[in-house]
Amino acid sequence: MPEILNDNLVEVRHLKEYFSINTGMFQSKPLKAVDDVSFAIRKGETLGLVGESGCGKTTVGRTLLHLYKPTDGEIYFDGRPVKTKAEINEFRKKATMVFQDPYSSLNPRMTVSDIIGEPLDIHKMYANKAERRERILELMGQVGLNSEHASRYAHEFSGGQRQRIGIARALALKPQFIVCDEPVSALDVSIQAQVINMFDELQEQMGLTYLFIAHDILVVRHISDRIAVMYLGKMVELADAKEIYEHPLHPYTKSLMSAVPQPDPKVARANRRIVLTGDIPSPLNAPSGCPFRTRCPHATEACAQSMPEFAEVSPGHFAACHRIAELN
Repeated sequence: MPEILNDNLVEVRHLKEYFSINTGMFQSKPLKAVDDVSFAIRKGETLGLVGESGCGKTTVGRTLLHLYKPTDGEIYFDGRPVKTKAEINEFRKKATMVFQDPYSSLNPRMTVSDIIGEPLDIHKMYANKAERRERILELMGQVGLNSEHASRYAHEFSGGQRQRIGIARALALKPQFIVCDEPVSALDVSIQAQVINMFDELQEQMGLTYLFIAHDILVVRHISDRIAVMYLGKMVELADAKEIYEHPLHPYTKSLMSAVPQPDPKVARANRRIVLTGDIPSPLNAPSGCPFRTRCPHATEACAQSMPEFAEVSPGHFAACHRIAELN
């Protein structure tokens, strides 16, 4: 497990999130969306979390914020556990989320002013209406919205503007930690760059810490200090962004990196694409041992017997693979 340091803001230890799925005839089976995941995020850092759709990365973010009740595991914020109702309520003043879909995450019946002001209302963070309005206009200015937008409704805005409204709402309580759940995947590429640059600027101005969830490895590389890779509910690799991009160790990470487009034609021609065979198994019927073994070109009998330990291969570089030493 990654080492727990004093300068960590968020610590997750052996997190599990299982959903009970009805399989018929009054029987149910656990769907292991997140299965024994551990990581830590330092203050002021951005940890990128990547993986294919359905690997459990969004569930990690939601469970971390207790939007889902964890099945098992421990969550620490600033060195303190987050478990009781009082601890969760206090945690939610300092940690928040920017959701993936700017179309469905905003209430169509509320004005922009009320959407952004909702966290202030819930936690009673103002003395009077004038102070509330002043704070809302300040938040709108921070994310590049004009004051005249305050009385409009969400459907009157473009996707990029709606995501800015969602970000302003997330900043309302002056949080320390934000889970960004694929915040640019629904936006045009030109708008993506603007929103990512805004995340960078807000982090610098406010000292924010991010868990940035995405399936686009280029986006994650641009904004992240470190990158974690998930596959079928398990974390398979974690390292500095530059290190994981240039020296991936896990076969799955190598496959992801080989698919990244190269702007230089010479480099692109020399790049050997690692194509995975087969489909992603269902988390309801996950393979025994290593979850990646059914698609891994290097799998052996040992891979079916036990899940490899998520261990430190080199300083700060963690991976979970039985054959990590001989393949690198």
